[in-house]
Amino acid sequence: MPAFTRTVRAAALAALALCAAPAPAQAPAAATAPPPISAFYANAAFGGAKLSPDASHLAARSSAKGQRDFLVVVDLRNNSGKIVATYTDADVGEFEWVNNERLVFNTRDKTVAQGNARTAPGLYAVDRDGGRFAQLAERTGGGMVAGGFKGARKLLPWNTFLTGQKGAQDSNNIYVIHPVSDTRGETRYVDLLRVDTVTGFSQPVPRPGNARGWMLDHKGEPRVASTIDQGSVTLHYREPASSEWRVLTSYKAYGDGSSAIEPVGFGPDGTFYVAARNGKDTTALHTFDIATGKLNPEPLLVAPGYDFAGGLVTNRAAVLGIAFTTDATSNEWFDPGMKQVQEKLDKLLPATINLVSVPAQADSPWVLVTSYSDVYPASFALYNKTTGLLNKVGDSRPGIDPAQMGRQQFVRYKARDGLDIPALLTLPRGKGNKNLPMVMLVHGGPYVRGVSWGWNPDAQFLASRGYAVLEPDFRGSTGYGARHFKAGWKQWGLSMQDDLADGVQWLVKQGTVDPQRVCIAGASYGGYATLMGLVNDPALYKCGINWVGVTDIGLLFDNGWGFTSDLSEEYKVYGMPELIGDPVKEAERFKATSPIQQAARITQPLLLAYGGVDVRVPINHGTAFRSAVMRTNQSVEWVEYPDEGHGWGLEKNRIDFYTRVEKFLDKHIGSGAAP
Repeated sequence: MPAFTRTVRAAALAALALCAAPAPAQAPAAATAPPPISAFYANAAFGGAKLSPDASHLAARSSAKGQRDFLVVVDLRNNSGKIVATYTDADVGEFEWVNNERLVFNTRDKTVAQGNARTAPGLYAVDRDGGRFAQLAERTGGGMVAGGFKGARKLLPWNTFLTGQKGAQDSNNIYVIHPVSDTRGETRYVDLLRVDTVTGFSQPVPRPGNARGWMLDHKGEPRVASTIDQGSVTLHYREPASSEWRVLTSYKAYGDGSSAIEPVGFGPDGTFYVAARNGKDTTALHTFDIATGKLNPEPLLVAPGYDFAGGLVTNRAAVLGIAFTTDATSNEWFDPGMKQVQEKLDKLLPATINLVSVPAQADSPWVLVTSYSDVYPASFALYNKTTGLLNKVGDSRPGIDPAQMGRQQFVRYKARDGLDIPALLTLPRGKGNKNLPMVMLVHGGPYVRGVSWGWNPDAQFLASRGYAVLEPDFRGSTGYGARHFKAGWKQWGLSMQDDLADGVQWLVKQGTVDPQRVCIAGASYGGYATLMGLVNDPALYKCGINWVGVTDIGLLFDNGWGFTSDLSEEYKVYGMPELIGDPVKEAERFKATSPIQQAARITQPLLLAYGGVDVRVPINHGTAFRSAVMRTNQSVEWVEYPDEGHGWGLEKNRIDFYTRVEKFLDKHIGSGAAP
């Protein structure tokens, strides 16, 4: 196995430069040729930025041509930078500030796909000046002994991961998670460990049973843990004085969430914020009384028509506001000063939605701004509240010209039974809005929120090639209330499918879409819906693109002895029968809505793509369907990426796949299609 080598290259620092000019408010003139596929799907050169707790320094993940992703720290007092972590055989991955002086991070390898991965992310800590580097967790297993400490210490196991929570950021300690699996590979429980990032010493936090999730409080201490057993979730609270756990509440793990209490976070005063329905169709943001175990019935934030989805924006002194998603993601401020900051930023950057994150220290003048729109991919900047200076930090997709991107609108249309279907409609730039070829793009899940307004590579890639793109949140999608969600239960291939067809017909009636040039496409459940769309509505869809798609509902429950699935037994026993159906009692419905069983009815051209090591939708879904459909349909293109999983991790595979998509669509509904 090749050595894992840490190096420092000062020349790479040139890839990250702060500039004093704000992002342009006006899009540049459109070019004649569309952006190359790599502009949408190549690995991003900039991986985001984070302010230190006192906002004196900025850490960012970036890269330069021919180099691995590195971690750089910029001193905002003099605008000087230093690369503090870089490797010859790995990329810096996730990172977070431990305190004002120290960072923690893991690694990844963007040069290998899932099937070729031979190492874990590992865990490392380093000072902001590059000093006191230490490895905290293994990358390969084998009980390695740590380096970088005064005394030898065994490393934490390879399956030790960051929590995704900031913590207190006022000491050398962090909390990390360590999942423990059974012999089948399913997670039994998740340990929480307190780790000193200087000494490497770790100490487990006592668990309340088989804990699966953990939440830190306003002081960065473990305060809430969740367990799941026999289809029920229980929230446990850790008393600050005694460190003893007690039960807060329990609710059904699956179903419509009518009794669910979803933790959102703790405020600096200890207030516990949660999302709950409280007898309503949609969830809202509430406070929860820890002492009584009762929900405060008066919501703090309600978004009519939407379930609450977001988090607190806090510093060490107060909850300043909320970042949440309705049709788009934005900030809602409680703090008058932050409202003024938002107003000033929106004047400086009028072409984008500008999300603001704040450092822990309340009196810091700096905030970090993430700006985006339907045509602008996310860009990052620093804003000084005192001076009004806006410094550009980096762009997520610098190769994208906003003037070439399609404009996007959030719409709602009526399904045939009267249900409102939310959707995103993206229209190609410069093509008008009449008689367009169209791609119906179906999200996976299916029981998730699919879309929100903003730049998206799939929709914008297709729009840049001249296609209208409709992305519906069909019934069963979450985020729009219990009624919309429950309307999709046990409706695979039935009314969920009708919602898609009704969206096409809606656009045809408006004259936006040419009814002779419509293709349906999607991944995972979206791949299933693609195939069932070709079965149910053969006159509507001229072709289909299915990648990593389910091809038989029964295979979700039992993939056969030769294939491993990452769907838990808990979900198969308590969730899937309620949401999808019972494979024994409803066997006839499963057969009638199985693309494999109905393959002979599919005569349209197909593009099929699967990953050889996919454990969400194993490749036997694809190979079995390919064998069935090609008995009667020879217009089938097949591609297998042997080392990929449930999606394409390698840059070269993403570019290869979307090159195939471009050619396939052009041949069947684009300029190259037969009249």
